[in-house]
Amino acid sequence: MTTVRTPEDWPATEEQARAVQDELRERVILDEPGPPPGTGHVTGVDVAYDDERDVVAAAAVVLDASSLGVVAEATAVGRVSFPYVPGLLAFREVPTVLAALDALPCPPGLVVCDGYGLAHPRRFGLASHLGVLTGLPTIGVAKNPFTFAYDDPDTPRGSTSALLAGSEEVGRALRTRDGVKPVFVSVGHRVTLANACAHTLALTPEYRLPETTRRADALCRKALRETYSA
Repeated sequence: MTTVRTPEDWPATEEQARAVQDELRERVILDEPGPPPGTGHVTGVDVAYDDERDVVAAAAVVLDASSLGVVAEATAVGRVSFPYVPGLLAFREVPTVLAALDALPCPPGLVVCDGYGLAHPRRFGLASHLGVLTGLPTIGVAKNPFTFAYDDPDTPRGSTSALLAGSEEVGRALRTRDGVKPVFVSVGHRVTLANACAHTLALTPEYRLPETTRRADALCRKALRETYSA
């Protein structure tokens, strides 16, 4: 497990954080297809918080994209690096998530975030933030649609509908199980939306949420428990 310090130049105010978002958002790449589903590595990242101690634990779990077997995993624990502000949540998590990714012994391949990319009020959620900082292809797969509108997809697995901010498609509602509530997929960096949905289906052979998210969620919770178990 890696212990993380907040970078000295990390934003301290909402104004500073929004300025960083504005700068980094210009670097998002939307015209690359991304890796084909079922090939190479795919990595899930997730975080767990201990609000009383102001601590966040991050996990990165690398899966073989074809078998979904675990290839490698890493965790990091640090102080929460920014106050809770809607639309700026990535600033609470990014240093610790980056540390977990850096601790991996192999290339992560596509990174799947439990959250948002372009489906974000400022079009720059955690998936986009991580993608720009690392240069890796990233997608966001969220449990809810945030503030955006969508029509319920058809019942069969694989059905989609547009996730809309007015008339702008910022992601898709994707049915990963027949008749089960959809997940909400958005592009982070260097992946098309269609490919992001294809990856999400490849990662959900049994459950609503991707295996990347399920495994990273369990691992970061375990890391948080073990931090204070001694």
